Amino acid sequence: MMSNPVVWFEIATTNLERAKNFYTAVFKRNLQYMEMPDTQMYMFEGDEKETGAMGALVHAKECKPSSEGTVIYFNSDDVSVEIARVKAAGGQVIFPKMSIGEFGFIAQFIDTEGNTIGLHSTK
Repeated sequence: MMSNPVVWFEIATTNLERAKNFYTAVFKRNLQYMEMPDTQMYMFEGDEKETGAMGALVHAKECKPSSEGTVIYFNSDDVSVEIARVKAAGGQVIFPKMSIGEFGFIAQFIDTEGNTIGLHSTK
């Protein structure tokens, strides 16, 4: 069997600290600060040996947040938990938990930076 093709993702920010606070509040996960020339980022805590892609919030001159185009979906035990935290953390719910049949449930929101982000769970 082939592995999943996505190994890394970056979510563009205009205000890195505001984005870190938002994602920490919604997902209750730690983020690790990293810096490279002309780029600052907060990497999501995870284990590269596990399934799923690693990724980060990124602030760089060439990275622009967008609510159009690619949507990254975060795995969840139950999307209703995270989607309930979005508004209080400064984001906007696009649509709450909805069934996608045999594939589980999804929800979408716009983060504090203007990116559309999705959630997925099997229950």
